[in-house]
Amino acid sequence: MKLGVFTVLFQELSLEDMLKRVTKAGLDTVEIGTGGYPGNAHCPIDELLESEEALKQYQDTFEKYGVTIGAFSCHGNPISPDKAFADESDWLLRKTIKLAAKMAVPVVNCFSGVAGSEESATKPNWPVTAWPTEYGDILNWQWEQKLIPYWKELGTFAEEHQVKIALELHGGFLVHTPYTMLKLRELTSEAIGANFDPSHMWWQGIDPTAAIKILSKAGAIHHFHAKDTFIDPDNVNMYGLTDMQPYSSIKTRAWNFRTVGLGHSIEEWNNMISALRTYDYDYVVSIEHEDSLMSIEEGFQRAVDNLKNVVITEPATTMWWS
Repeated sequence: MKLGVFTVLFQELSLEDMLKRVTKAGLDTVEIGTGGYPGNAHCPIDELLESEEALKQYQDTFEKYGVTIGAFSCHGNPISPDKAFADESDWLLRKTIKLAAKMAVPVVNCFSGVAGSEESATKPNWPVTAWPTEYGDILNWQWEQKLIPYWKELGTFAEEHQVKIALELHGGFLVHTPYTMLKLRELTSEAIGANFDPSHMWWQGIDPTAAIKILSKAGAIHHFHAKDTFIDPDNVNMYGLTDMQPYSSIKTRAWNFRTVGLGHSIEEWNNMISALRTYDYDYVVSIEHEDSLMSIEEGFQRAVDNLKNVVITEPATTMWWS
């Protein structure tokens, strides 16, 4: 496995300064935002697609520091009822897939998206209960009329470019659990898999190690985000796990994102990494730092230090004892 970082946290740094910081930490791969929610501080995507010279200079910069790009990320909502945003998200995703193909980057990370309640809706609607039955009707319509047709077509587009699509299983979007991931994959394309982020499993009450096994048996994990979550049991009793308070309400929220090892034990992180290795995931473990209690530098370095103790970087040996 390779230890890397989602570089959005270093968006104030130039490309070269970011790469210097990454190599100083002993990392050898990065995840780069191309636009959408993560921004594109380190990837002028239009320029890179239009100019072979600019593309070569960009590639040479990464080679200079011995750093690879493990994935491009362009999180948006390509099935949003806001047509302008949907079109923007869709076009950015297609451009990112094209750039990934040109640069031999095997994975593009994004969200599945969420539609409105009907064709005339203007705002997204995320149904999370089976009753009243109107919610089930909305969910079925979203899947049948929006989600499946879109990702069938995008899956084919990704296959043509030999790029994998990794959907982050994130609340607020239609694909947010192992079940919804596998369901969409079955109905669309094997190019579509998960950008597995355990932080979103914990707050949904899902055991990440068990979820890794479920998805890995189907070959459905394309990328891995390393982020932790602290669950506050007292606040859960007040607000529940579907807590709608803003992330800034740290004291009262039922859960908050933490850097690796500060929400759950290193033993649990060991279990996840071992499950990934057991089921043949041998790609990037990408740090995503969104810890409200720590600075960029401290949160990043703590994650690096903790993960270096658990990430398996060498090939498995022969069983000399058997």
